[in-house]
Amino acid sequence: MAQAWWQEKSLTEMNRTEWESLCDHCAKCCLNKLEDEDDGTVYYTDVACDLLDAGSCQCSDYANRERLVPDCLRLTPDNLDELYWMPPSCAYRLLHEGKALPSWHHLVSGSKETIHAVGESVAGRFVYAKEVAEATWEERIIEWPLDHQP
Repeated sequence: MAQAWWQEKSLTEMNRTEWESLCDHCAKCCLNKLEDEDDGTVYYTDVACDLLDAGSCQCSDYANRERLVPDCLRLTPDNLDELYWMPPSCAYRLLHEGKALPSWHHLVSGSKETIHAVGESVAGRFVYAKEVAEATWEERIIEWPLDHQP
């Protein structure tokens, strides 16, 4: 049986369409995170970027996101080592670490709805940053984005 294209190519060999298709639209990377200054531990909150579309779990202004949200980072094959805060289920992180995509990933399952059906996306599990004071984010720390179900 032939390997899937994402198993045959390295991340640096992928064209833009292939690269973009790796995103599973979990939107976990769109959740605001807090980092402990003393030990570097990253904590996820259930507070999402205001550009996150709740229905699709995609950015509502993807083309302008870096201008509109200065903290938003563009993933590239060159900066994956620096993005230690990406969730363990992230396809970019998994492939970068030499791991397989999970069964619920749309490239494996054949459906972009699978991720939501198995509860691996943030759909229905977040509030927008504009709705809560940043001073309360510590009270909104959550564990589930770090759980990884292959």
